[in-house]
Amino acid sequence: MMLAHRVAWVSETVRLSDMTGASGIICAPRNCCTPVSERNRTIDRMTGCGLRRDESKVRDMIERLKWLPAATVIATGLVGGVCTSLASNHLDAPSVIANPQADIGDVYAWTATDGRHLNLVMTIVGHSFSDRLQYVFHIDSGKQFGKTIATTTIVCRFQSSTAVDCRAGRADEARGDPSGLDGLYGRNHRFRVFAGLRADPFFNNVRGTRAAYQTAAAALTNGTAADSAGCPVFSRAASQAIMDQWQHTDGGPATNFLAGWSASALVISVDLDLVNKGGKLLAIWGATVAPDRQLNREGRPLTQQALLRPLTRDDASDRLKEQYAAASPATSKQFVPEIEKSLALYDGFDGKCGNQLFADPEASPSIRYHRLATLLVDDRLWVNSASSVCTQLFAVELANLGGQTALRWDCGGRTIDYNTSNVYRSRLVDGTNTSVDDGVERADRPTSVTAFPFLAAPGPSVAPKY
Repeated sequence: MMLAHRVAWVSETVRLSDMTGASGIICAPRNCCTPVSERNRTIDRMTGCGLRRDESKVRDMIERLKWLPAATVIATGLVGGVCTSLASNHLDAPSVIANPQADIGDVYAWTATDGRHLNLVMTIVGHSFSDRLQYVFHIDSGKQFGKTIATTTIVCRFQSSTAVDCRAGRADEARGDPSGLDGLYGRNHRFRVFAGLRADPFFNNVRGTRAAYQTAAAALTNGTAADSAGCPVFSRAASQAIMDQWQHTDGGPATNFLAGWSASALVISVDLDLVNKGGKLLAIWGATVAPDRQLNREGRPLTQQALLRPLTRDDASDRLKEQYAAASPATSKQFVPEIEKSLALYDGFDGKCGNQLFADPEASPSIRYHRLATLLVDDRLWVNSASSVCTQLFAVELANLGGQTALRWDCGGRTIDYNTSNVYRSRLVDGTNTSVDDGVERADRPTSVTAFPFLAAPGPSVAPKY
């Protein structure tokens, strides 16, 4: 998903909700909480999120930052406009921020324990689905990693919360009320669908993450230099301080920032033989599509929000995010250079440059991060459908590209109970699964990877406090 929740770099940025309370406060845990009547305030005191630039202060700030290394400006998140600092709405494109019903929170995909079904979940930030959008799962399949030769799409359209039309290619169609916990089955019983409000299964320690990045920013502004590949060389003391902040919330035990928050969930269980026509390796991504264009997409967690100019909000970065949201994984190579820049910054947090996943410390600085950037820009969740054992994010990638043969029979993908934030950040820091620990191990409400519809019943949607 960096400084902000789903704080910026780790898909921990705060997302906009379509919930407007009677008090006139537009507020959600993934959005700046700001009273409508106070939109002229420069800074919301609770979130630290500006609703309008104080132009003179911004100009002064930019002048002071001109001498800093690029990594410092990125890490501090000080340059930019609205809501870039501590709550940047998932750092999505402006058109998505303006339409919470199109804003994809997360996509999950894993094989069922029966070995016969693929489970899919798409969470939506808005607390309802739109009757003007299509909600789409793309399931590509092939026999070799990175090479898919067939595609099945599952497209759902909503007339209301109790009326949906979902089609799995030409093989099956489900029409009716999807809100029952058993799900709505297709006419041919090749898939079933649930849609409704559920507890958000994503969990993370946002305030600890924010403190970690503030510590990194302080070290950068105090003179930490970057190497020739753009990786900041933090001292041992600075690196230890960053990691320590990550494990705490306000200096105490870590807490889950999204505790109590709910999201709209589209949940599907589909027959594997309907979606693996090209081979056992599946590559999955979700999209929200308007009549005239694709509005948003997501595959792996964090990539778009964490690695595409996550902490700047200017016309150039907005255009980049709009382009990314409208693209497909197959048309995204243009974003590799931007991703490489952010990977360089992550690589330095443990005080050692060049030990990031797939980084080559002996390679020319210009290509050190190219391999991982190229992998991540193909923004799809990879699932080995030959396996019904799913234990970790990136399992398929590591088995096929990283030589980790023990993972060849892991389905990979992303289940709803993976510790996604820690694993993703750890891979970007030093290539392991465990180097970054934010102290939060599970969601506050129990989930199930076996019992449909998998996500817990919704709790009170209380916006978390910073």
